[in-house]
Amino acid sequence: MAKVKVTFQPDEKTVEVEAGTNLLEAANKAEIDINSLCGGEGVCGKCRLILVKGEVEASNKALSFLSKKELDKNVLLACQTKVLGDTEVVVPPESRREEEQILVSEEIVQFDTPKPFEDHPASQREIGFYEPLMQKHFLKLPPPTLEDNVSDVDRILRDLRKKFRGVEIELEFKCLKGLSELLRSNEWKITATSHVENGNCVRIVNIDPRDTSNKNLGIAVDVGTTSIVAELVDLRSGKVLSVEASHNQQARYGEDVISRMIYACSRGGLNPLNQAVINTINALIASLMSKNKISVEDISCVVAAGNTTMTHLLLGLEPCTIRIEPYVPTADHFPPVVAREIGLQASEYAILRCLPGVSSYVGGDITAGVLSSHLSDSSKIGALIDIGTNGEIVIGNNEWMVCCSASAGPAFEGGGSKCGMRATKGAIQKVVIEGDKVNYITIGNAKPRGICGSGIIDTIAQLLLNGIIDQAGHFIKLDHPHVQIEDDVPEFVLAFEDETETGEKVVLTEDDIGNLIKSKGAILAAMKVLVESVGLSFNDIEQLFVAGGFGNFLDIENSILIGLLPDIPKDRIKFIGNSSLAGARMCMLSYHAFEKAEMISKQMTSFELSVNKQFMDEFVASLFLPHTDMSLFPTVKEKLEKTK
Repeated sequence: MAKVKVTFQPDEKTVEVEAGTNLLEAANKAEIDINSLCGGEGVCGKCRLILVKGEVEASNKALSFLSKKELDKNVLLACQTKVLGDTEVVVPPESRREEEQILVSEEIVQFDTPKPFEDHPASQREIGFYEPLMQKHFLKLPPPTLEDNVSDVDRILRDLRKKFRGVEIELEFKCLKGLSELLRSNEWKITATSHVENGNCVRIVNIDPRDTSNKNLGIAVDVGTTSIVAELVDLRSGKVLSVEASHNQQARYGEDVISRMIYACSRGGLNPLNQAVINTINALIASLMSKNKISVEDISCVVAAGNTTMTHLLLGLEPCTIRIEPYVPTADHFPPVVAREIGLQASEYAILRCLPGVSSYVGGDITAGVLSSHLSDSSKIGALIDIGTNGEIVIGNNEWMVCCSASAGPAFEGGGSKCGMRATKGAIQKVVIEGDKVNYITIGNAKPRGICGSGIIDTIAQLLLNGIIDQAGHFIKLDHPHVQIEDDVPEFVLAFEDETETGEKVVLTEDDIGNLIKSKGAILAAMKVLVESVGLSFNDIEQLFVAGGFGNFLDIENSILIGLLPDIPKDRIKFIGNSSLAGARMCMLSYHAFEKAEMISKQMTSFELSVNKQFMDEFVASLFLPHTDMSLFPTVKEKLEKTK
């Protein structure tokens, strides 16, 4: 097939592709990140490019996303446009994916830190909470004699049994090669690295000459759908040395897990997605090593927490059956694997452990959240909610836990909105409406480029409080100076053309409001189904933990006002930041914590909402601001009555 050249401006990047390739695939090959929430399915309308010159063939599917004004300016959708000849396009700022606000260590809720290993009395080292998954032991062994002529291996194991009393110790075969010479040439002084698989088994995975016990580092990773965060942790002290975060490179294949599963199982195959997440994590590890001047051989452990799909893609497991009834993953508990075997940068003996999940849509990130929030340790009725394209919810205490996942769609991340965008520079994230005046705050204090999820929630709440929309989300105050009608659809102007970076106004349309009402309705309905499944009500929730990057930027009052969060006292609601990363770190620093995570995942009872009739009924009832049953939201009812 003929080859054609595609040039992307203003990057001045040119890539050669086969004729008939769509522009989104060409952009991926050129390593230009373009917004594509749907992964090229043609249903989000975010991958807008401007044609400068060239021969292209555009699908009619794009017409529903583009206005006449945009068509006149040669705007096209990258995923719906094939290149037939040499082509030049411009990537406008609003179509370019930029780094977003990602929770790093300073913003993560700090939980109780175990005392350094060296501070524990010897009698507690075998049973104390602080027991890293990977440990290094410097041994000074007595040389063999005629009276003490046990084998070299038994000599090592004998010494280690003093440290691990009553635990089975195994030595991997590879450690035997060259062992005799290593011991004798180093005066019987060695460092043994152990992998504590569980409380009953310790496996020796490496033996170094001399004392290398002061170099024992681990990487804790939150493998998020949108972003990936990695921490460098000193396994001797438990101290977090550094943290790095990055956009998940898988996003070019789709912004949500469903899009990526479709790509992996039908369109492009599993390998590109596997390599994308491995490359993202390796780039973070490389940055951590450079910043802290350490060697890859110093990294002995990697612990990752992610949702079920992300964990499958990290390990190179097919995720195809996750989205097909009866929604069964390949696995929800994962055996240890040598990190280098799947391509991660670490020492040759470093072990990767992935936190266990519960079901197809409740994964290790939620297990980590329950662990790190201590929800399962308290007698209080608690709830954990992680809001994103999927809203994962857990309700329970130290005696029982139920969980589910509700498909909320991309609305909370700016998807499905005319001017929606992720939480990147220039996104409107806070909004207050006072009469005819609109006050907003953008990320980075930059000129507005669009509006992100938290800004959309604020805007809807403010529109409702000011009587500009009704509780169904319809505009009723059409004479407000910021209300306009375009293509027969009412919209609220947050920033006019002269205020924005692009010269295009930033608006929230009535359709955008409807999309977010559906998303918040799915979350609230799921929570209500879970609560009522155990005979409780929202008022019985004594503590509500809101996890994740999006949750960290929510306004509690506005979230309750629109019916995203239940109407409970604000002092019961706590934002806990990146609980997935916190849980991964806890499990890396203590095999007791990892065993507890295993127990937590088995204790949770998962509800499959896609076949739950009550959920559909509750979902319909939730398509109102805040809900059709106002008795569930007494404080909101009172506020709205005051505005009349």
